[in-house]
Amino acid sequence: MLSKYVMPGDRAEIQTLERVNYIDDDEKRKLYQTQVLDVLSEDRFELRMPMEQTKLVLLPVNTEYEIYFYTSMGVYQCLANVVDRYKTENQFVLLMELSSSLSKFQRREYYRLSCVLDMKARLLEREEIKMLGCQNDFLEERPPLEPHIIVDISGGGIRFVGDLAYKPGSLIYCRYKLERDGKIKEYSLIAKVLVTKELEDKPGFYEHRARYINIDTAEREEIIRFIFEQERKNRKREKDL
Repeated sequence: MLSKYVMPGDRAEIQTLERVNYIDDDEKRKLYQTQVLDVLSEDRFELRMPMEQTKLVLLPVNTEYEIYFYTSMGVYQCLANVVDRYKTENQFVLLMELSSSLSKFQRREYYRLSCVLDMKARLLEREEIKMLGCQNDFLEERPPLEPHIIVDISGGGIRFVGDLAYKPGSLIYCRYKLERDGKIKEYSLIAKVLVTKELEDKPGFYEHRARYINIDTAEREEIIRFIFEQERKNRKREKDL
C-alpha cells in the first residue's frame, strides 16, 4: 500500500509522539520537515534526515514517530520507527519502518478505530448545560448512568449503541476506560449527538454518532495515541497469522 501512494520526492513531516519542553516552558510536539528519498518495500522507506537551521537532527534509532506524507493524492499518515541512520550518495538518510497502517489524513476528521468498549452515559439536564465550561464534578452526582457499547472511537468522537435513543443535537455525559501501556484511565466527557438510528437487525437498540465538545487537548491526544497503539497491535497480529 505504501508504494501505491507515496513516491520519492514527496514532502513529509516527522512529528514526535511525546511532548517536549521549549524555553518558554510551553509543551508541544516537535515537528520536522523532510522529504521521501525512496520507498524500499510496503513497510520500509527512506527519509532525508531533517535539519534545524544548519544542523542535522539525529533522531534516535528504535524510536517511534508520526509521519505525514504530502502526496499527489492527498495527505497520508502513519506511525513508523527509525530503524537505521546512514549516509549514501552525499545524503544523510533515515531508514523508517511502518508500525501502523497508512491512512488518509483529513484535517477536519480523525481516524476511527473499530472496537468494543463498555461505556456509561446519560442525557445532560438543562441546568447542567448552562454550567458547561465549569468543573464537571457535579455531573456524577446526577441521575445514574446507563450502559452502552462503543463500536468505534476517534480523537473527535464516538459511535455507540444501546437501548436508549438520544435525539440528534442533545448533549450527553459519557464515561469509559482506555488501557495504555498497562495502565487504565477513565475518561469523563461531554459529547453532542449528531445522528441516531434504530438498528435494523436489532429492534429496540439504537446507534448514535457523537462528537466531543470542550475536550481537553491532552485527553484528545491520549485517545489518538490509544487508537494508534491498538492499530499497531492489530497489524502485528495480522503479520503473525
